[in-house]
This record gives sequence, C-alpha cells and structure tokens, in this order.
Amino acid sequence: MQTNIAAPFKDTAEGREAEEILRACVHCGFCTATCPTYQLVGDELDGPRGRIYLMKMVLEGEVPSRSTQLHLDRCLTCRACETTCPSGVRYGRLLDIGRAAVDVRVQRPLVERITRRLLRTIVPYPKRFGFFYQLGRIAPQAWSGGMCKTPRRSSAASWPANRGFKRKMLVLDGCVQSVAAPATNAAAARVLAKLGIELIRPEHAGCCGAISHHLTAPEETRAFMRRNIDAWWPHIEAGTEALVMTASGCGAMVREYGHLLREDPDYAMKAAKVSELTCDLSEMLAHEDLQAFAGVGQGRRIAWHSPCTLQHGQKIVGVVERILRTAGFELMPVRDSHLCCGSAGTYSLLQKKLSEPLLRNKLDALQEGHPAVIATANVGCQLHLGSVSAVPVHHWIELLDEPALADR
Repeated sequence: MQTNIAAPFKDTAEGREAEEILRACVHCGFCTATCPTYQLVGDELDGPRGRIYLMKMVLEGEVPSRSTQLHLDRCLTCRACETTCPSGVRYGRLLDIGRAAVDVRVQRPLVERITRRLLRTIVPYPKRFGFFYQLGRIAPQAWSGGMCKTPRRSSAASWPANRGFKRKMLVLDGCVQSVAAPATNAAAARVLAKLGIELIRPEHAGCCGAISHHLTAPEETRAFMRRNIDAWWPHIEAGTEALVMTASGCGAMVREYGHLLREDPDYAMKAAKVSELTCDLSEMLAHEDLQAFAGVGQGRRIAWHSPCTLQHGQKIVGVVERILRTAGFELMPVRDSHLCCGSAGTYSLLQKKLSEPLLRNKLDALQEGHPAVIATANVGCQLHLGSVSAVPVHHWIELLDEPALADR
C-alpha cells in the first residue's frame, strides 16, 4: 500500500512504525473472512481492511470524525485478521497507533469519557475492583456487564508451602484475576510444585497495563509496565527461569514490554529481558514431563475455548489441547474456534450490542458437544463465558489440579 504520512506523524517512532505496517497491506481482503465484527455488521468499515483505510487517512493528514472513532472502537483487537493475513500485517499494533491518533483529535462524549476513566481508575486496582466485583456478586442485577456477574468458580485457592525448590519461576497475579479467579494461580503453583518448581508472586506487581493501553492512556500504561519491571527485576537478577503467564491477555501484553519501552533509556534493556523471559503457562509445561498427571481427566468431556490473545496474539495453537489430552481429557470439537467470545478486555462493557451476540454464538458452539466443563486460558473470557453459561467455566490449569477437581 502506498503511503504519504503527514508531517505530525512522519518523524515520530509511531508514525514510522505505522507507515511500515501500512505498506505491508496488499488490500487482499482475506482478513474480512475471519473478522467477528464484519461478520456481525457487514460494513467494510467494521472490518480490518476498512479500518486500515480509515487509519491511513488520519495518518496522511485527514481530520478524523466521531464516525472514524466509532469504527475503531468497534474492533475487538482479537487479531484474528493477523492469523489469516498472507502479508503479515501487524494490524493490532497499527490499531493501537491509530486509536491514539484519533483520540487526541476527536473528543468523546462526556458519558464515554467518564466511563472509560472509571474503568481505568477501578479495574486495574485489585482492592477497588474487588469492592465492585463483590457488590456485583451480591446484586448481579445492578450490573449489565459480564465482568461483574457471578461466575462459577473453585474455592481451592490455597498456595503450596515453599519447599525450597531450586527451580523458581515468577507469576503475575494481575488485577482482575487476583480478585475474581484466585484459584487459577494457586492451581498453577500446586501443579508446578509437583514438578519441583516454585512459583513466586513478587510483591508490588499488579496490572499488566493492558486496560490503560487499549483505552489509549500511554503514560499510564508505561507506569504500570515500569512498576512491574521493578517488582520482577530482583528475581530476574537472581536467576529465575521464566515469567509464567496464566492469563493470556496479560501474556500478550507483557510480551510487548520490550517494544513499547524500546526508547526508554532507563527501562529499554530491562523490558526487553522481561519480554524474552515471558511465556504462557502451557508453553512452559509443554517442555516438562507430565506423566504425574496422566489419567487425571478420566475421559471427562471438555470444550476448549482458546482466547484470542493466546491463538492470535501469541500464536500459541494446539499446546493446551495436547496437555489436556495427555492428562486423559476428551476434547469436544468446537466450530468457529477462531472467533472471539466478545470479552476482549473492557469491550464487553463498552460495546455490549456487539459483545452479546458474539457471546451467544460462542457458547452455542462450545456447548454443542455437551461437555462437563468449558476450559479457557484467560480470566476475561472465563468471566464473560461464565456469566451466562449453563456449563462450568474454568481455567484449564485447574483441571490438572486434583484438589481443585475434587472441589467441584
């Protein structure tokens, strides 16, 4: 694609990066076939190719409108288009740049500004989020978003005692997961303990920064990233093996730390190292001897929901499935497994009219094989699906953890 980037963007790092991404696009339209919003709305401007044209126009100097902003807002950032793009267009990164450029030039309505500010002020902070989350559990009718409805969850959240293992890895408790699904990291810690690995939760680490990042608050995002790096760095210097992510949304974000902080003189090197050490829990376990978990599943029927941040964002496909099959679970076929469930961070709260049909479609597909459990790898998907699912929804690592299984 030919470009003529305007002066305000041309000499910036983001402008140069956007130009490189735009020039990789060949207008083929393969991306529209796998775009969930295009399938729902049928509008070219609500598909990747149309949004790329909109962003190109803005970066070339045309004044964006409220309509431009709306079409970009409607994108889930699921990145399914990246998986199907034959030219390797980094659409997700272009969208981050494009949204930021539009938001500087188009003022949102007051209600939207307040809502987005509240989300950034509440959700990334566990104590604040915990208050509203518990309120939503007590009075779910007061909340219309899936994030605040009561999910089915395990109470097996006890952390294993430190046994002095030589092998040590870090884990991010995060913000929402630490409140709404604490059993996930506890199960991961118990599973790793069986493999002789200690899982460490560093103090002062918190939100990965994804919420602020996708709501176009760059300075706030960088503050979250720097705080986490400061919390992890002493452990990294001490030789920890890996930074293990149990929420694929956080994993996709932390893998970008090196890129997003590449021009920070104090954090560029540290951020690059953090991204290098970051891996999804499934990637790490795939290299371990899992014979201790053989037969745990006892043929139990599972429907696997692969979050977009796992299969499209991090390009991790088939790994969790192999682990669950090795453990003795029977995985049901799921149609349209590449499509988003509609959670997408805060999307289920900000774009309900699009999120709700995506949720219904996804649950219909997941429940067709009559599974005993729906398994996933991201807390946002877990809460979103669990808010209305007739089948229990859990993080997949809980299924390997026998105490958690007994608790169901």
